[in-house]
Amino acid sequence: MNAIASFAALSQDTRLKAFRLLVSQEPEGLPAGEIARQLSVPHNTMSAHLSVLARAGWVVSKRQSRQIIYRASLSHMEAVVQFLLQDCCAGHPELCVSLIDSLSGCETAKPNNQDSP
Repeated sequence: MNAIASFAALSQDTRLKAFRLLVSQEPEGLPAGEIARQLSVPHNTMSAHLSVLARAGWVVSKRQSRQIIYRASLSHMEAVVQFLLQDCCAGHPELCVSLIDSLSGCETAKPNNQDSP
């Protein structure tokens, strides 16, 4: 994983909103046009943003007939979180208990294969 590219991809407001929207639409995903519509972004601009997110690993796409369906890559999100926590609290994981507890408030995880194209 290229952490710099991953963080750079999400550092732009529209891309972050698109990723958050796709996470909320798991596991079905959304067509590119619908993402553009919901975020009030021109289609060609949204296409460029989705390309950046895909190159950074945040989204996966699959052609369905004439549409391209985009989905959040939950495995990439997990890898980024693992990267951030890898040296959690300078080798003292007990110091990270409150952080880990805050993550446990998330909805029950979906099966690991949810982001395969």
